[in-house]
Amino acid sequence: MPAAREWARLEPPEGYAVQWRRLVDAALELGLGPEELASGGMDDVATARGWKPATVTLYSKVARYGGVPLPTPPTPEPDPRSLDLRPLTEVRSEQPEHLRTVVWCAIALHWPAPVGTFRDLRRDQVHPTGRRLVVRTDDGEWAVPGALTAWHAWETVRNRFPALAASVWVLPALRRGPGFASEVGGRLSSQALQVTFAKHAVRTALYLRGSTTGRRRQQAEALAAVYETLSYDSYRRLALAAGTEPVAPRGAVRAERAARANRASAAPATPAD
Repeated sequence: MPAAREWARLEPPEGYAVQWRRLVDAALELGLGPEELASGGMDDVATARGWKPATVTLYSKVARYGGVPLPTPPTPEPDPRSLDLRPLTEVRSEQPEHLRTVVWCAIALHWPAPVGTFRDLRRDQVHPTGRRLVVRTDDGEWAVPGALTAWHAWETVRNRFPALAASVWVLPALRRGPGFASEVGGRLSSQALQVTFAKHAVRTALYLRGSTTGRRRQQAEALAAVYETLSYDSYRRLALAAGTEPVAPRGAVRAERAARANRASAAPATPAD
């Protein structure tokens, strides 16, 4: 029986019709019926949609309410207030997919724009100088230190491929997607960028585990464990919490609370009377 017909036999749980529809759409994109989803779990769907752990928890619960026996993972703990993000900005190979995400992370570390802003960012808005990048948008101008190496590495590699060299986007598509209008060098969707970031974070975690030895092994293992579930939204909040000036109001209030908590935890203890 086709997957769509299998889902049609189930009733949406009361009060969760919207979430149920999104879950069904996500499963059908991968050709999964209810039984396949129950047996295989949510990992493939979560990766394809770029869902964060809290979102996976929600849709697992909705699936159970609708009669699909999925285990409900525990609600994840809040993101750490601080995290070393530099390994995600380091050039390690000439693979276009690696370099595209590295330059994104390197820019976002000091220009933490929302994913939609990066989706629309054009090459003519980014200007390399001798010491830093300068990003110019309708909202203003920002100097971005520490991203020149990644920028030049990405530009060098993309210029080897005519479709990428001709693209106006900073983060273009590297291959055609399922959409009719999709093309190499075209603009990626926000969802595709979220998935790209998650893959890069996981691969960086694997690199840390495979390349770190000795006394730093335990620290690298702890960092890798966080990277395995890191989303771009969390990366952006962590950059903001570290004191980087916000590019847009989204997430800025939450980040300011985290930054205040970071400053409070780093302050010297007050001597007792």
